[in-house]
Amino acid sequence: MSQAHLPHLLALWSAPRCRSTAFFRMMAERGDFQLLHEPFSYLAEFGSVEVAGERVDSESGLLAAVRRRAAERPLFFKDTTDERYPGVLADTAFLREARHTFIVRDPEETIASYYAVNPAVKMHQIGFEAQYELFRRVWEVTGERPVVVEAADLVAAPERTVRAYCEALSLPYVAEALSWSEGSRSEWAPSEKWHRDVSSSRGFEARSGGDRVEVRGHPVLASYLEHHLPFYRELSRHRLGA
Repeated sequence: MSQAHLPHLLALWSAPRCRSTAFFRMMAERGDFQLLHEPFSYLAEFGSVEVAGERVDSESGLLAAVRRRAAERPLFFKDTTDERYPGVLADTAFLREARHTFIVRDPEETIASYYAVNPAVKMHQIGFEAQYELFRRVWEVTGERPVVVEAADLVAAPERTVRAYCEALSLPYVAEALSWSEGSRSEWAPSEKWHRDVSSSRGFEARSGGDRVEVRGHPVLASYLEHHLPFYRELSRHRLGA
C-alpha cells in the first residue's frame, strides 16, 4: 500500500480499557504503518522501553526515539493515560508533528473492566482526567480539535466508525483490516494479562462482562466514576459523528 499520503506519526491516546488494543490490532492488519504499543506507559511502569532495538529510560529519550523511527516510514502508536506524561505535554513540537487522536468508552464499563484485572486500581489510573488534559493541550497547541472515537461506536458500527476516522485523517480506508485472526502479538507481551480479550477476538466485539463489579454501588469505585465521568463526557461530546 502506498505511504505517500500517510501522516508520518499517528497517535491514539486512550484511557485504559477503552478497546484501544483492538484498534491497534486493526492498524496492524492494515500493514502500512510501523507500530509501537504503549511506549510511554511501558516507560512509566517498567522504567525503560525498547524502540526498534534501542533501550530508552526517559521521556525525552523516548520522544527522540519515536521521532527517529517515524522519520524512516510512517509510525502508529497507541498509549494509555493511566499515568500523566509531562514530557509529552511540554513538547509543543511533538504535539504539532504528530496527529494525535483519542478513544473513549463509558467509564462505568472501563472501571469495572480495570478492577477485574487489578482490584488495587487507584483513582488516577482510570485515566480520563489525564486523557482530557492531553486532548485540550493538543487542541491548544495545534488550533485543531483532535479526532475522538467512541468505543461503543466501534462495536455497534465498525465499518462506519473506522471509515469516518480514516476520512478525518485522510487515510485510505482498508475494509479487510476490520477482521483478524485470533492470537497474541509480541508488542503487548509485557502487559499480556490486559489484552486477553483482544487476543481471542476476530474483530471489534462486545464482551458480556457479566461477572464484573457493580461500579455505582461500590464504596470506592463509585467515587472514581464521579471524578472521571465529567472528563469522559467532555471528550465524548467531540466524538466522530456527534
